[in-house]
Amino acid sequence: MRYFNWPNISIALISIAISIFITGGLHIDGLMDTADGIGAGPSKRIKAMKDSRVGAIGVQSLVIIVILQIAAIMKLSFYAPFAFPLAAFWGRISQIFAIENYEYLFKKESGSIHHKNWKGLSKEIKPSLIILSIGIILFLSLNSLNMSKILLLIYCILSGLITSILIPHLINKSLGGHSGDSYGASLVLTETTNLLLLSIILVPN
Repeated sequence: MRYFNWPNISIALISIAISIFITGGLHIDGLMDTADGIGAGPSKRIKAMKDSRVGAIGVQSLVIIVILQIAAIMKLSFYAPFAFPLAAFWGRISQIFAIENYEYLFKKESGSIHHKNWKGLSKEIKPSLIILSIGIILFLSLNSLNMSKILLLIYCILSGLITSILIPHLINKSLGGHSGDSYGASLVLTETTNLLLLSIILVPN
């Protein structure tokens, strides 16, 4: 799209739209339900998360997240093809971390499909790690970067580790556990946070 001189705002919007389309909006739905649950307070939290209707806080969370992602992608510009899959990788790591370390919120009613099919952290992370590695190699091979920029990119890759651990921890602390919805919320919040961090660290050409 940049080759055909599309403006950055259009590229950002379409990138987000493709991301939502590929996942069927599953993670965005989880974000809104989790936001509604946290906003409803401890006594009404579970009821709010199970309600099929989206509340005001859920809608606000979606709007804020989309605005932040658009701003980050536009700022990233040249580095967006590197940052977007990297943020997506750490977003998925946050889900894996949550499944591995925290209890399922609705375990008394039904088991989590994530826990039932859990193969362990090392096996679950492998596909994403392979895809990310291929993406980084392609990016580096198609762009001539000096050593200082390569070292900066390595730093950026590792910077997502903190948020992928911290965000599911904070959600667990707020909800007292995790659910399918909060896994999606962890992913979206981690992705967005990493896009923002990368947009600050990386300076477009």
